[in-house]
Amino acid sequence: MKILISADMEGATGVTWPGDVLPGAPQWERCRHLFTSDVNAAIAGFFDGGADAVLVNEAHWSMRNLLLEKLDARAEMLTGKHKSLSMVEGVQHGDVDGIAFVGYHAAAGAEGVLAHTYLANSLTGVRVNGARASEGLLNSLVVAEYGVPVVLVTGDDRTCEDAKGYAPEARSVAVKDYVSRYAAVCRPPERTAAEVRAAAREATALAARHAPVRGGPFMMELEFDAEHLAGAATVVPGVERTGERRVAYTLPTMYEAIRCFKAVTTVVSAAVEEQYG
Repeated sequence: MKILISADMEGATGVTWPGDVLPGAPQWERCRHLFTSDVNAAIAGFFDGGADAVLVNEAHWSMRNLLLEKLDARAEMLTGKHKSLSMVEGVQHGDVDGIAFVGYHAAAGAEGVLAHTYLANSLTGVRVNGARASEGLLNSLVVAEYGVPVVLVTGDDRTCEDAKGYAPEARSVAVKDYVSRYAAVCRPPERTAAEVRAAAREATALAARHAPVRGGPFMMELEFDAEHLAGAATVVPGVERTGERRVAYTLPTMYEAIRCFKAVTTVVSAAVEEQYG
C-alpha cells in the first residue's frame, strides 16, 4: 500500500503569519521544523497502519521547505517546482492507494488562518461549478480522476470543516483554531504530532483505489482584487472576462482545469506590481 502526502505549510502547527511561511524569513526557518514534525507524524501513522510506502510531495511556495535531513527515513520526498500536477504530483502513476492533505488551509475569501487559493493574495475568490474552492477541494477533484481517495486532512479548524464537503470520510486533525487570518489558538507540536499520527493510522484503512470519477465538465470562476489582473488572465486561451475583476473558463476534466488554473495564476502573478498590486 502506497500513500501520497501533499504537504502545504500554512496549515502546519504553530503557523499564523506570512513570515512563518515565506522562504528566507527568520521565522520560516523555525517553522520548517514544525512543518516537518507534522509530516513526520503523518508518515509514522501511515506506517503504523500498514502502509508499505509513503511519498511526500512538497507543495508549498518554492516547494523546498521540508527538512529532508529530518524526514522519517522510511519515506521519500518529491521536492522542487515545475511538476505536471503541482500539489498532487505523483498521483497519476497508478500506484497510489490514498492521499493525505497535510498542512492545508481554507479558501481565498473564507475565514481561515492564511486563507488563500494558490496565490497568497490577488485572488479573492475561486469557484468550481458554483462552489467556493479551496486547494483541498480542487486537488480532491484532480485525484478523484485517478481513483485515489483523500484519507487525511490536517490544518486549522476551518480547513477541517471545509474537508467535510469534499472528503467526508477522511480523518481530520485541527492543529490550531482560527481567530483571524493572522492569529490562531495553537496546540504544541508534541500534542499535534500525537494526534496526527493517530489519525493517519486510522486513515490507512480508508486507502483503496476506486474507479476514476469523471465529474466534468468543470466551470472555473476566478475573482481578482484588481481589474487589470482579470485582463491579464485572458491571455490564456479559453479564459474569458465575465466582469470587471472576474474571469471564467470551462474544461471537460479537472486535469485540464487545474493546469489551466496554474497557467492563469502564473500569468497573473507576473502582472502584479510591487506597490499597487
